[in-house]
Amino acid sequence: MRIYKWLFIICQLGLLAACQTTGTMQLKPFTTDGCSDFPDGTPAHKDLWHRCCVEHDLRYWAGGTFQERLQADLELRSCVSAVGEPAVAEMMLAGVRVGGSPWWPTSFRWGYGWPYTNGYRALTPSQQEQVKMQKEKQGLN
Repeated sequence: MRIYKWLFIICQLGLLAACQTTGTMQLKPFTTDGCSDFPDGTPAHKDLWHRCCVEHDLRYWAGGTFQERLQADLELRSCVSAVGEPAVAEMMLAGVRVGGSPWWPTSFRWGYGWPYTNGYRALTPSQQEQVKMQKEKQGLN
């Protein structure tokens, strides 16, 4: 019986996402917590891949399509590998692929700058302009 209850809840969330209007959504200012519940580097180099996580957070904040999320995650892996930590990069890729879904109610989900039910959607021209304006306002370009 429990599985039916969970399926019902998931279907309801899907319906909410489908009914969400994108025209009135407002983008929240960009925030980052670095590597979200994961170290920003090694004990010897505490911020070794922090920059990679902030760049990744910027992409997650803006959101977009499933393919754009996949690309952001692969770029995170590439960035962390480039600082000499390929094993950590693979572990991080696995973590963000599972934990970064737009359907998780977390502060680091895909599209976290938008209301929770935005999901995977190509940004409209209006949304793209909001992203651009927030980046300029916060000096993120």
